[in-house]
Amino acid sequence: MTVIRNVAAGLVLLLAAACTAPTAPRGETSSAAGTVCARPQGRLPAQTPTTIDVIEQAYHCILGNYYSGATLDARSLLAAGFIALTRELNLNGRDVPEATMPALTGDRKADWTAFEAVYRKVTDQVPDLRDKLAAVTLEAIVAGLGDNHARWVHGGGGSPPGYYDGDGYGLGLQANVNGAQVNGNPAAALPPLFVTTVEGGAARAAGLRPGDVIESINGSAPFIDGKSTPAIAALYPRYPEAGPVELRLLRQSTGRRWSVTLKPGVYQRDPAALQGVTSKLPADGIAYVRVRGFAPDAADRVFKAISRLRAGRTLTGVVLDLRGNGGGSAQEAIRLVSAFAHGKVTAYLCTVDAKCEALRTDDTVALVNLPLAVLTDRSCASACEHFSSAVKDLGIGRLVGTRTAGVISGPSEPFRLSNNTMLAFPTRHHLGPDRETFDRIGVPPDHHVPLLPRDAAAGRDPALAKALTLLEK
Repeated sequence: MTVIRNVAAGLVLLLAAACTAPTAPRGETSSAAGTVCARPQGRLPAQTPTTIDVIEQAYHCILGNYYSGATLDARSLLAAGFIALTRELNLNGRDVPEATMPALTGDRKADWTAFEAVYRKVTDQVPDLRDKLAAVTLEAIVAGLGDNHARWVHGGGGSPPGYYDGDGYGLGLQANVNGAQVNGNPAAALPPLFVTTVEGGAARAAGLRPGDVIESINGSAPFIDGKSTPAIAALYPRYPEAGPVELRLLRQSTGRRWSVTLKPGVYQRDPAALQGVTSKLPADGIAYVRVRGFAPDAADRVFKAISRLRAGRTLTGVVLDLRGNGGGSAQEAIRLVSAFAHGKVTAYLCTVDAKCEALRTDDTVALVNLPLAVLTDRSCASACEHFSSAVKDLGIGRLVGTRTAGVISGPSEPFRLSNNTMLAFPTRHHLGPDRETFDRIGVPPDHHVPLLPRDAAAGRDPALAKALTLLEK
């Protein structure tokens, strides 16, 4: 199965599962137009064009099902949609005099009616742009939630053609600012931007190495005044129509500065990167297990890896490496926690009025009964943060590395729209075992051990070294 490297990939995986297995129709919501957004049942038929009626359906679906939909100021969503509409008109050189935001009063029904009337006047004058305007408007309304687990899935389910098991798609590199941060919490990124892994493709062909500092992307600085810029997103192109990416690089060990232009494409990953769970013995008696994503079988694969390493020897500790883990199945995260603690709450899922459901350990999972250290970084997101926060709050291990991504709004749930596209967003908000919020904050490590460019260049792993020291005591 494809390694889940970021939140977007994890979301596509979960939505695919939701569309192939029937789910309980927990919340169908009628819109003012009489349409419904419903839980997907079976595979979706071919998509049809997005229209203003589909946008209306999505608007009411969000207000009726999103975890804070009951208290949300819907004007913010309509404003976001109208901003995107006018920007797209401008980009196409087709501005329309009637494209003026209508007055909104806070009455959801009346505000929609006013929005729709102006929208129809505008799009009737540019019929050739109607499909594009509808898509950007709906995307912006969903983005207006400001939720890292909310998404409109359309145009082939969100995965680029050619992105399939065994292959990677992109520039062939990973940086210390990962896709999870770019998509979910870019403010968490810290300079400098540098290459951590060269997986293949254009990056390998151009001779890039771990530790190379990326000083500019397509002529733009990745950080300004210590804050990340949108330029970083170009490192992780998602679609084949993405253009070449020009990087200005610095190799600190030699002082060399140079520029390369990398063309995104499909490339064969290294065999190790294809395995969701890998393991080794970095020190006598200590098992090291790397978990790249919480795929549906991740916990069992970890348990089997530990069992294999335990055969014929006495283990004294376990290091779980969750760096770069973009999430996946919350149930797998719970099962993995359950190997180190029983009878505990791993998280809460809460409505906006603070009605919470406790998620508890699965006490049928056998305890490992070994000391635990967990390696985290700013690319550990979603289900990875669920696991990390449980480890920290329950005191079942120590976190080593850097703070997690802060991309854990809540588990995303799918809703089918009438044109066979899907909305996905949380119906409940995630809180840690101590009822604290980690979304946009992240889980802080017990031992802050960041990876620096010189470490990456030299092949050193200071976080792993620290974890081994802790377990050897």
